[in-house]
Amino acid sequence: MIRFFDVLSFLLAWGYGFLFFWIIKIFLPLRKNWFLKIAAFLVCGYLADCIIYSNDLDCLLWTLILFLAYVLIFCQGKLIERISVLLMFYPALIAINYLMQDIGQRLFFSITHATYADILQSSEVLLISTGIHTVSLLLRLLFWIGAWLILRKFFSRITMHLNLQMWLIVDMLMLASFVAIFTIIYFMPEDTAIVYPICGASIFSGFGCMYLVSYICDATQNAYRVQELELQRNYYKDRINDEERVRSIYHDFKNHLLVLQAETGNSQRTMQSIKLLQNQIAGFENYQHTGNEFLDIILRDKTKVAQEKKIDFNAVISFEDGSFMEPLDISTIFGNALDNAIEASERLPEDQRLITVKAGRVRNMLVISVINNMLPDVVIPQGTTKDDRFFHGFGISNIRKAAEQYDGQCSINAEQGVFTLKIIIPIP
Repeated sequence: MIRFFDVLSFLLAWGYGFLFFWIIKIFLPLRKNWFLKIAAFLVCGYLADCIIYSNDLDCLLWTLILFLAYVLIFCQGKLIERISVLLMFYPALIAINYLMQDIGQRLFFSITHATYADILQSSEVLLISTGIHTVSLLLRLLFWIGAWLILRKFFSRITMHLNLQMWLIVDMLMLASFVAIFTIIYFMPEDTAIVYPICGASIFSGFGCMYLVSYICDATQNAYRVQELELQRNYYKDRINDEERVRSIYHDFKNHLLVLQAETGNSQRTMQSIKLLQNQIAGFENYQHTGNEFLDIILRDKTKVAQEKKIDFNAVISFEDGSFMEPLDISTIFGNALDNAIEASERLPEDQRLITVKAGRVRNMLVISVINNMLPDVVIPQGTTKDDRFFHGFGISNIRKAAEQYDGQCSINAEQGVFTLKIIIPIP
C-alpha cells in the first residue's frame, strides 16, 4: 500500500508540475528551442513541488531564485513582463504549498501523536504519513485545476503587450502580497495558524491581479477598437458625401460630352478625345449597388485596392435586408474581412489571386460569405500574422463581436488553399 501511495504521489506531483507549467506558459511563451522547452518543463516540475516550512529562509530564497531563473532563461517577453509573472505567481505557489504541507503535518501528528522516530520504526505510522501526504498533493492539484477552470476565460483575453505604466500598477499591487507571504512564513513561529489567513489573502491577491491584467488588456483593446471604428465611420461618412458630389459632377460631365459629340463640325481628333473621356468616366458609374450606400462605398474602396494589386474581385451582394445593422458594424464586418482577404491574396501568384464576396437574405437569415485563395501551408493564427499583434489582432474577433451583437454567428474554414469566412445573422 505504501508503494501504491508513493507511485500515486509521484504522478500527482508531476501532474501538478505540468499544470503549473501550462499556466505560466499562457502568460509567457517559451523560447522556440525544443531542448529549452523540455528543460523548462523539468525545472518547472521541480519548482512547483517545492516544500515550504515555517522559518525556512533557505527554501524561500531558493524557490524565488529558481523561479526568477526560470522566467529569465526559458521564457520570452520583456523584462517587466517576466518580473510581473514572478510577482503574481510566486506568492500563490508558496502559499498553497505551505498550506498543504503544514495542514498535512498538523493532521498527521493530531491523529498519531507520533514522534519523528516513530515514522521510521512503525509501518502503520509510515502508511498514515504517506497517505496524508498523497491526499495533500491531490488537494493541491485539485485547487489549481479549479483555479484554472475559473480563470481560463480571463487568460484567453490576456495579451502581454501592456505598456510599462500598466505593468507597474499591477506590480505595485502584487508587491504587497509578495512581501507579506515571504515575511509571514519566515518570521512567524512554527506552531501558530495566523499564517493561514495571510496565505489565503496572497492566493486571492494573485488571482485578483490575473483578473486585473485581463481586464486592462480587454479594456485597452476595446478602447482602441472604438477609436479605430470611429475613424472608419467618419472616413466613410466623408466618402459618401464626396461620392454624391463627384457623381453629380460626372453625370453632368457625361451629358456635356454627349452634347459635344452630337455637334457637327468636330474634327476626328476632337471626337477621339471625347470618346476617350467617355471611356474613362464609364468605369465610375459601374459601382456596386448593394442597397446600402455605406456598404457601396466600402466595396468601391476595396475593389479599387484589389484592382491595384491585380486581384480578381467578384461581389454579388443584395443588402437591402441589412438595413437594421449599424454602419459601424457593417464597416467592421466587410472592412476587416476584405482587408484580410486582400492581404492573403497578395502572397499568391497573380493568376491565383481571387476574392469572392456574397451577401443576401436566405429565409430569415442574412448570410455573408467571403472566400479567397491563400497559401495552402499557412496556419491560420488566433490573432494576426502581422508583427504588431496588439494593434492588428482584432480582425476576426471584431467581426465575431459585431455579428454577436445581432445574435449572429461567425465561422472560418481553411482547406486546400481556400479560406472561407461565413457570417449568419438573423433578420429581426
